[in-house]
Amino acid sequence: MRTIIFGSDHAGFGLKSILMEHLGQNFKLVDVGTHTLESCDYPEIAGKLAGEVLGKSALGILICGSGIGMSITANRFPGIRAALCANEYMARMSRMHNDANVLCMGERIIGVDLAKAITDAFLDTPFEGGRHQRRVDLIDHQATTHKP
Repeated sequence: MRTIIFGSDHAGFGLKSILMEHLGQNFKLVDVGTHTLESCDYPEIAGKLAGEVLGKSALGILICGSGIGMSITANRFPGIRAALCANEYMARMSRMHNDANVLCMGERIIGVDLAKAITDAFLDTPFEGGRHQRRVDLIDHQATTHKP
């Protein structure tokens, strides 16, 4: 059974709970927090999720108010390719061409039905490989060797 790692801050807690229920029958789910509506710092959650995704070779889903903070933070970790998606096309292409391993969404931006459709598209789409593998390798190389 495939493992999906979930994380959210307080602004994404409600949507995270709904999506975990949506996926619960078909995947092994790991929730790295938050577990309440109490205010928390999204960088800590994104960091926990990045470690879990890399350690388990799993896919992750991060949710905050806009999805932006989670996406920025997650992409600071070499090996993480987090995609902020607002529609199904973006989710499919992030997997197909970029081998994204973390989906980011904003609870204050998209509705529940759209979030479910985006999540399903992300999880159902395989990486195409081929010419796209070379580009993913370049992303990873830049992330580990670039000096400003």
